[in-house]
Amino acid sequence: MIGLGGLVKKNIKMKWFTFCTYLLLVLAVFLIGFVMLNNNKVLNNVITSFFEVAENRAFDYRQTLRVIHKQPIPSDEIIVLAIDDASLEMLWDKYGEWPIPRNVYSDVINYIEQKFPQSIIFDLLFIKSIRKEQEADKALTSTIDKYNNIYVGMNFDAQDLSIRTPIDLPKRLEVKLDNKSKVDFAKKYSFPNCRPILSELLNSKVHVGITNVTRNSDGIIRKMPTLMMYKNKYYPSLSFNAGSNYILGEATDKFVIDKNSHLLLKDIKLPLTNEGDVILNWYGQSGTHKIYPFYKLINEIDGKFIGEKLDFKNKIVIIGTTAVALHDTKSVPIQNNVYPGVEIHATFLNNILDNNFIKQTNKTSDYIIILAVVAIVGLIVMYSTSTIFALLSTILFSIAYLFISYYLMVMCNLWIPVVLPLISIIMAFAISFLAKYLIKSRDFEYQYKLATVDGLTELHNHRYFQEALKNQIEISKRYGQEFSLILIDIDYFKKFNDTYGHQAGDAVLKQVAQVLKKNSRTTDFVCRYGGEEMAIILPNTKVEEAFFNANRINKAVAEKEFHLNSTEVGNVTISLGVATFPNDADDAPGLIEHADKSLYYAKEHGRNQVGRI
Repeated sequence: MIGLGGLVKKNIKMKWFTFCTYLLLVLAVFLIGFVMLNNNKVLNNVITSFFEVAENRAFDYRQTLRVIHKQPIPSDEIIVLAIDDASLEMLWDKYGEWPIPRNVYSDVINYIEQKFPQSIIFDLLFIKSIRKEQEADKALTSTIDKYNNIYVGMNFDAQDLSIRTPIDLPKRLEVKLDNKSKVDFAKKYSFPNCRPILSELLNSKVHVGITNVTRNSDGIIRKMPTLMMYKNKYYPSLSFNAGSNYILGEATDKFVIDKNSHLLLKDIKLPLTNEGDVILNWYGQSGTHKIYPFYKLINEIDGKFIGEKLDFKNKIVIIGTTAVALHDTKSVPIQNNVYPGVEIHATFLNNILDNNFIKQTNKTSDYIIILAVVAIVGLIVMYSTSTIFALLSTILFSIAYLFISYYLMVMCNLWIPVVLPLISIIMAFAISFLAKYLIKSRDFEYQYKLATVDGLTELHNHRYFQEALKNQIEISKRYGQEFSLILIDIDYFKKFNDTYGHQAGDAVLKQVAQVLKKNSRTTDFVCRYGGEEMAIILPNTKVEEAFFNANRINKAVAEKEFHLNSTEVGNVTISLGVATFPNDADDAPGLIEHADKSLYYAKEHGRNQVGRI
């Protein structure tokens, strides 16, 4: 008998075999899908686009929940001076049209600088004046040139070179990059042309940053560039330029990206995507940062104070438009919300100050996560005793994964994939049940074989013989058919065992069994009756045909050389007895008894023959 330890080991082995089979099935499904996608570019693009959009939307929901559940606090060091609808109306009334004369910004700069701001950032493009107001432009450029903390924006684009000739930008604007990673800005942020601002500004000491932003395929801005390329040279974005100078305490023209794709600013590490983006972490609905209407500042400059004076000391002041009529609003991940461009730059800058960017897992980590959830679902299903329990456990695991993905974003600023792992969970659940069914079918076959097949001879065992005999009697009675039974006994088997040993006896039993199967029909039931006795049930076989088959089998055994061991061979004979239903008996015990008497007759009359009474 097999001990308890043996049963436990066997059960563990079967469990592992089941689980490994399941993993192989899952991997096979993913591999087939991968090959199909690679061979079909259209399908690959569609599915990739679907997963990208779905994953981005899952990110949006987490960001929305985050600002509702745990409202992040924006920095009070950032102030947005917004040219909103009310300010635009006042400026129209005062100056006649938009854009306003640039000497107004000169007055604004001088007024704010009296309050000792940390920096002033213009999210405005000071391109050549539409109205040729050279004096106003000159007033602006001369004022800006008095200070070293002013930042202005400029755009790169892909304008047709025949319409606008690309200019060479001053060397002071470019930065050097020591890139030790696989980040490639050229994939997404390399431009052939630029929309230059006033040449006086380009050649002054003002800080110039690029204001380009890139939307995802669904039109939503989730990322912002740090550096961009123009004529194979690197230039900082507007917010990054201001933020890096704030962190470093001085302007720099050299940056380092480490091997882990972090752009280094002292102790702050900006996690970059493969294209050189950073993923923004949002602070809430539009207006979360301190926003002051531009008209209030104009009134202060004109001596018309409304409430308390604006405090700009040590503040980062960002000036830009929020008026709907100026069309500078963009969709952002916060649900049902749009941000004006100036607030997106404020968010980017705020992320730099807080070191608060989102870091997205790379493909290797994503694959590990998918394999982990697939393995967990497989274990749940494989070790569950009921389908309902397995289903509920899988659903709870999926919910737990969603909570984990949310809290990793809230607590660790980590964006792990959601859509593909959830789809993998569903697929894993279905495939694991398929694997479990296949393994159970294999187990049933194995257990059935153990219950019905003799382990030594691989013939049907005695229990199977008794069931088959009863069934054959029922079939023969129903259809009025005859069938026969042959009982077989190996001659002098005990003496054979005593002479050559039990191992040789086992070898003879196996070889006799092979001769019986080889000389029987596929419809016959060849069984080990017990000891050295064997039996053959021959359906739809009359008595004379049964005797013919018995004699043929007897001759085949007698003529065969049997291998007793690795060196010795010998001959073996058998004695046989035949009984036919319903001629000799009409029930199982009667048939066995008649065949046994015939067998005994053969043994008494010299063996190696078919007995007949």
